Amino acid sequence: MHKRDFMFKLAPAALALSFSLALPAMAADLLGTVKARGTLKVALEGTYPPFNYREKNGELAGYDVDVARLIAGKLGVKAEFVTSEWASILAGLAANKYDVIVSQVGINPKREQAFDFSVPYIYSIPQLIVRKNETAAYKTLADLKGKKLGVGQGSVYEQQAKAVPGIEIRSYAAAPDTMSDLASGRIDAALNDSLMSAYLLKISKLPIKAGAQVGAVERMGIPFQKHNPQFKQAIDKALADAAADGSLKAISLKWFGVDVSRAP
Repeated sequence: MHKRDFMFKLAPAALALSFSLALPAMAADLLGTVKARGTLKVALEGTYPPFNYREKNGELAGYDVDVARLIAGKLGVKAEFVTSEWASILAGLAANKYDVIVSQVGINPKREQAFDFSVPYIYSIPQLIVRKNETAAYKTLADLKGKKLGVGQGSVYEQQAKAVPGIEIRSYAAAPDTMSDLASGRIDAALNDSLMSAYLLKISKLPIKAGAQVGAVERMGIPFQKHNPQFKQAIDKALADAAADGSLKAISLKWFGVDVSRAP
């Protein structure tokens, strides 16, 4: 799961100004706007299976897509999807291009300064992927000093790896490219989340395998503009109701075979 760290290209003062300029348009609580429109505008990347991607017929599919449709249904509206490149997706939310992002956004204090979040709807943990014939025991990121590590471009994992001196970081726009370079020996290991790792290993015919888990449990939520208390309450209630009636668990089982909507 990327749990990618959104890096705004705006200076802090400019970013703060962009939020303040957006507030008048959001003066009415977002819940009323969404219900009046009849749609919940949902941003996602659309290139990140099994969470959100396009099938051969062009239709969006994935865990995030199903969760977004479930939430929209519980709000009494339809989900309207907007795809965006990962590097600019949160900036688009700041500019009111959509209502929410349902695309594996990790909850952390830095992001919570800029946006409100729903309660978590999925949990994971960082994990290494290595070649099947790998004999070295990489139990921590520190064990990769002097080695080449593949990470998602702009991801939390990229930032996590850069915090460890001595690792040569290779950043990739797409996970399949990372796995290909790993299998061919261009990198020594890859870092992603445990759920994405399980999916990649399941569908890949490459000679790769799961490595050590190297971090803490992470929570993913749905970010949206601040100052919308009714909207936040409605989104949280929708997720709580989905957990209570089993529909959120059913989506988890469909895509992962386990209930990823509960903290491990």
